[in-house]
Amino acid sequence: MSIPPLPPMRDDWRPWAAERGREFAAAMTFLTRLKLPRGMPAGAAPAQAELAAASWAFPLAGIVIGAIGAIVYAIAHRLGATPWVAGALAVAATLAVTGALHEDGLADTIDGFGGGATREEKLTIMRDARTGAFGVCALIISILIRVGVLASLADSSLVAGALIAAHAGGRAAMAPAMFFLQPARTDGLAFSAGRPQAIAAIVAALLAFLVAVLCLGFGRAVEAAIALAVLTALVARLSSRQIGGQTGDVLGTVEQVCEIAVLLVAMR
Repeated sequence: MSIPPLPPMRDDWRPWAAERGREFAAAMTFLTRLKLPRGMPAGAAPAQAELAAASWAFPLAGIVIGAIGAIVYAIAHRLGATPWVAGALAVAATLAVTGALHEDGLADTIDGFGGGATREEKLTIMRDARTGAFGVCALIISILIRVGVLASLADSSLVAGALIAAHAGGRAAMAPAMFFLQPARTDGLAFSAGRPQAIAAIVAALLAFLVAVLCLGFGRAVEAAIALAVLTALVARLSSRQIGGQTGDVLGTVEQVCEIAVLLVAMR
């Protein structure tokens, strides 16, 4: 009696993995200025409709950004730089990697919310390429807090964990904001990207929490998760009342506020 041939090995996972890889590449291309192995030019924007599907991978891009900042801090620390100088160089490295994408969003949001009297005026100010006094002050405070936290840690291993957890958490918070808030405009990035599925927002949050547990410990990870949930909800409520939804600038503000929050938790 002949032995029947073995059934062919199933490879149904390959299309699934390839799709997740494309989504990760879209997240990296949108959130960083790094040149991807597939040859996509640095800083080139993916199709905006891909961003909602790729939102689950935002914390993975944050891990890369935070790791680059941590490497720069470690090198500066090894060369004898003071904690303040090393912290400033680490923050500068993350700004260079991202093209200050979220910092620009923070400045535009604060300018619009603080300077406009009506919804239309606020949205117009947020689209203005110029940065006003409110936005400049917000950027100064954001950078000072981040550099100050890193300087207070003054230990390369602690700084590495804090940076990776903060950048992953800050970018993960953008996915729920995209899910719960409708776009404030009928054009622009937020409208074109669309609304991610609930599973994408959940996966982003779970990935960020796992990273925080590994980098900060379970207790501080829980504290960071609570802080991110509260702050994301507060920014979302404020944005809804101010302009009736979210824009790309608002998402940048969510990232900045949440990144700072995780750093402050790590400092405790």
